[in-house]
Order: sequence, then C-alpha cells, then structure tokens
Amino acid sequence: MKLKICGMNHNPEEVATLKPDYLGFIFWEPSSRYFSGEMPVLPNSIKKVGVVVDTPLEEVLEKVAQYQLDAVQLHGQESAEYCVELKDCFLSFRAQSRNQKKLDENGVSTPLDLTDTEIIKVFSIKDDFDFDVLKDYEGVCDYFLFDTKGKLPGGNGYTFDWSVLEKYPSNKPYFLSGGIGLDSVEKLQAFLESPASNYCFAIDVNSKFEKAPGLKNIDELNQFIESLKSGYNKKKNL
Repeated sequence: MKLKICGMNHNPEEVATLKPDYLGFIFWEPSSRYFSGEMPVLPNSIKKVGVVVDTPLEEVLEKVAQYQLDAVQLHGQESAEYCVELKDCFLSFRAQSRNQKKLDENGVSTPLDLTDTEIIKVFSIKDDFDFDVLKDYEGVCDYFLFDTKGKLPGGNGYTFDWSVLEKYPSNKPYFLSGGIGLDSVEKLQAFLESPASNYCFAIDVNSKFEKAPGLKNIDELNQFIESLKSGYNKKKNL
C-alpha cells in the first residue's frame, strides 16, 4: 500500500524524511495550500505530484517542467479528451526539450523526460457515485483518486462512505482520499481487509495532519504510518 501526503508547502523536506511514496503540491491559487516556492530536492524514491484544477494544458506542462513533476493530479472537471491531449503532450515534450535537465538529490544532471509522467484523475463522492463515468477515462489515466465531494476541490477534511467502492467495476488502481486522519486508522484497516479495497493502490492524506494549512504535523504522520505498518504486519502474520 502506497502513501501520498498532499498539500505540501512549509515543510516538505521534513515530511520527506518519513519516506512517503508521493508528495502532492497544489497549484490551484485559491487553495490555502497553494505552492509557489522553490521545489526542494527530494529523494528519487518520492514522486512529486502537481495538483491542478481545470488548468490549460500549456500551464500544466509549464508546471511539470518547472518543478520536475512525476505525476499530475486532475482535480477539476477535466474531460477524457483533455486527458488524451495531456498524455500526447507528455509524449511529444521529449522531442521539444532535449536540452532541459533535472537534478537528483545528489545534484547529478540528467535529461528531463516527461513520457512517464503519470495522470491521476480525481472523482468526488458524496453519498453515491455513478461508476459509468469512469469508462471514458480507463485508457487515458494511470490512476483514479476518490475524494469527498465538498465546497472546495480537496482538503475539506471529511470522509465519504467507503462502502460505495464495493461497486467499483474497474481494475484501474485508485487512491483513497478524503478526511483520513489518525482517527481513521481502525476504519481504514477494516476497509483494506474488505473486497472494496482490491484495487486500492494508495492512501492520500492532507488536512487531518496539519498544524496549519500546508504545515504538516510530523509526529502525527509518523504515528499514522507506524499504525498502518503494524496493521499490515498483523494481517500478514495471521
């Protein structure tokens, strides 16, 4: 089970010491977690995700190149056609930017290649969800992400009814998001033991682990990670 910690802003280097699989940086200006600073050099094992909301393709490509993003999370009303265009842009970007370089955590320069940039498409759930809307996105997105429908696109701090995912008809791996915190551990472990979690690829956390918007609580994150590991090991030894 992978872990994504989203809403990075004030202490991403500190969060990176916990070795999550993904760190999310929000590029939607109305967000209180909007990221506009200098991207820290992070371990190659951590994928940097840029969160965008109905953003023009050109701006998305600029963010990906500027911040050397490994994935883009589409948190708006982006169509399947938009996703196709974005994927095509990633494939053609390599030929257009042969002279662009990226640096790893050791300062080593390598060519910037966007062909492997992942696309994560977000779908918001309240009480129920029409899974038929996923069909057009199946072949053009790498992952789905299910979040709680709220006033804002993400970071609302509320959990939707995960039992809805018992009806999940796809084999596309997905991220589980929406109001997950320390108080969710027992419920989360029960969910991960249920058939509804068969294609759950990653857990996505954000606002429940903050001292302030964009400032993550390292102690609580560490406690959450250790609790998940403990639950996983217990299940494995049964």
